[in-house]
Amino acid sequence: MSVTSVDPRAGTPVDINTVKDICSTLGVTIRDGEQDEYRRLLAVFHESAEEMMAMPDYIPPVDLQRFPRENVYYPEEKHNDHRAWAWRCSIQDKSDKSKLGLFAGKTVALKDVISVKDVPMLMGTEFVKGLIPSADATVTTRILEAGGHITGKAVCENLCHSGTSHSAATGPVENPFARGYSSGGSSSGSGALVALGEVDMSIGTDQGGSVRIPACNCGLVGLKPTFGLIPYTSCGSMEPTVDHLGPMTHTVWDNALLLEAIAGNDNIDDRSFGAPLPAAVPKYSKTLANLSRPKDLSGMKIGIISEALAIPVMDPRVRATFLHAAEQLKALGATVSEVSIPFHLKGPMVWTGLSKTAEYVTKTSGAPGRRGHAMLELSGLIHDMKQENWDKAYVSTKNIYLNGAYAAKNFPHLLAKCTNLSRQLRDAYDAALAEYDVLITPTLPYIATSHSKTDDTPLPKIAKQVGLTSATCGFNLTGHPALTLPIGKLEIQEGPLKGSGVKLPVGLQIVGKWFAEETVFRVAYAWEQSNDWKSL
Repeated sequence: MSVTSVDPRAGTPVDINTVKDICSTLGVTIRDGEQDEYRRLLAVFHESAEEMMAMPDYIPPVDLQRFPRENVYYPEEKHNDHRAWAWRCSIQDKSDKSKLGLFAGKTVALKDVISVKDVPMLMGTEFVKGLIPSADATVTTRILEAGGHITGKAVCENLCHSGTSHSAATGPVENPFARGYSSGGSSSGSGALVALGEVDMSIGTDQGGSVRIPACNCGLVGLKPTFGLIPYTSCGSMEPTVDHLGPMTHTVWDNALLLEAIAGNDNIDDRSFGAPLPAAVPKYSKTLANLSRPKDLSGMKIGIISEALAIPVMDPRVRATFLHAAEQLKALGATVSEVSIPFHLKGPMVWTGLSKTAEYVTKTSGAPGRRGHAMLELSGLIHDMKQENWDKAYVSTKNIYLNGAYAAKNFPHLLAKCTNLSRQLRDAYDAALAEYDVLITPTLPYIATSHSKTDDTPLPKIAKQVGLTSATCGFNLTGHPALTLPIGKLEIQEGPLKGSGVKLPVGLQIVGKWFAEETVFRVAYAWEQSNDWKSL
């Protein structure tokens, strides 16, 4: 143990009662003869902590001369009719390098939990207010360095706590194919803006499916890459072990291109330490462009996870559409067969146990034991929570606090157990991937649902999402790359447009080995090049 001194300065606020109060919190006592000695040690620690908190924070630098913040404003509703924009801005490279990047001329929206210095960050909530990031996220910088033009922040569902798009404090984000229906969450605005053609591509975050759900609902390609492949530096975290960033695009090739520019260890975020350095990141788009027979999957082995088709909430029409897409993969030369992974069905339970307990810890204590950049300005708004924060919290946020606090008292080892069970789930998928090149499932068990009512009580709001992440959340626990690809459309059968003939997208999820994004892209690209999903 290291201490700087055993002699505190005069005037310290730490006294014997301070020690007794802390012991009471811990449920322990200290012998009378030792209390003053522990008081002195605590007082010395207090002095060090006070000195460190007074130091200037150490923040990743931002080149505002090369990447100036321009035309930053909150969009009026008449210019934001799908309510997908959280904030507008214009940021691009003003140097001579601006026309040399992969994204020269491309417009990009960032989910509103990804930091852009000096641009307000709403995070879809009124639980906390007034956050203006002091740094750019690593992905923000990389997009700008690649010539991309960031035109704004896309609405995020309330603190990333909804898989449907009705929870944001700025109002429900409308599905691009059907007003009154979910565009998916929590990267709802990111999906809607690309589908509407308001930007060329976007970045979302994915902790349980939050890139893949909106991509599926909006008819896009969305990738949750291998854990850590894209650094999470200066992005709002739900829980560090499930945090992922991911590209959302119209095509597989664009998705590969975007991943190429933003992937690679940034030497800040410890999630990314296992990833290659940016210079060593594969040229995913070039690999696709150089395929001599892009529609040929001969020699490829594809496994359908049997259990993914057996969940109670599965729409039989989605199942049939998925199986038709699997047959088309077979027609391209792949060997396609079912593989049983029984523990797949336990994935959502393990994810729930880990995410609720761990996010409670993160929300109340920060992310302990992590190397990286801590967003102190965000932590300062969340701690300590007050009644006014609670009153503005979305139902899922309140549920996380209640579940987390309950687990801390009644199941104190639940987080540790779920951590071990997450590894069991990863091993189960890895065993299947030792036999197959990729695994496939329906991305979602049903098409986008109608919005819940603003004045609904908690249960009706949650009911719109039951079983939604059954096939997606497990891969956040295990870290495998998972991509959703649109494979057809199905007619709406509930809500205000029931019987109208309006159809909404269905998605195919393709899962690969760790850091095998090239294989995932190859399978997706072959299917995409051979089919017009909008006509299916």
